[in-house]
Amino acid sequence: MPELPEVETTRRGLAPLLNGRSIRALEVREARLRWPVPEALPEHLAGARVQSLTRRAKYLLLDTDRGGLLLHLGMSGSLRHCTPDTPLRRHDHLIWHLDNNRQVRLHDPRRFGCCLPLPADPTHHPLLADLGPEPLDAAFDGDYLFRRSRSRRSPVKVFIMDQAIVVGVGNIYATEALFLAGIRPGRAAGRVTRAEYERLVLHIRAVLTEAIEQGGTTLRDFLREDGTHGYFRQSLHVYGRAGEPCLTCGTTLQTRRIGQRASSYCPNCQK
Repeated sequence: MPELPEVETTRRGLAPLLNGRSIRALEVREARLRWPVPEALPEHLAGARVQSLTRRAKYLLLDTDRGGLLLHLGMSGSLRHCTPDTPLRRHDHLIWHLDNNRQVRLHDPRRFGCCLPLPADPTHHPLLADLGPEPLDAAFDGDYLFRRSRSRRSPVKVFIMDQAIVVGVGNIYATEALFLAGIRPGRAAGRVTRAEYERLVLHIRAVLTEAIEQGGTTLRDFLREDGTHGYFRQSLHVYGRAGEPCLTCGTTLQTRRIGQRASSYCPNCQK
């Protein structure tokens, strides 16, 4: 699934190409996404001018002078900026036709993404209302995680992947940050110390920032807005490397299922 760095990479790539542009038409080639695309949406958006493209968690928020859109890339989706003569792919379900003879296409093979209208205050949308802080914002720090984790018996990895606690720390980046912080993913969240959470926050920020700078992680068919792949996968320390030697100490990396996800870790470096 595209995670926060992939979504932020998409946003940064598309924002300068969309800001100030008018949407000539929204072409709906397949309306049956995770939630059906409203029938009135194309007519409502025709002629709308894009004012900004922002991100909240793994959602993209497209603001126009005729209202906003909430976009999600689903399990394996992508947004691509291209020319009209670019060959259509089978799962190009939505096409925004822009006033400069360019297009933005939502490619979503599994149809788990969405394109929904937003209220004037996006924080009131039910998909956004209960989200935790952004991991790169000042409100997210070690003291915050320590306070929220007290008496929690769930694994610390599950805890930091809870979108009500902090948004956008998906499986890949939680696995990597826990390794760098020296914390085993299966340890109870309530047994992690304040100092360890402070260290964990620093590594969550660092891992996400590096991934964004490198264009996201190349997994399956995730593509950036220009159709190219990300490169962060070359920097992974433990994710997807179970059975291989730890890059720090040489110990064989182990794996266990935590929260229905495979979790690789080093039994020597992580306590």
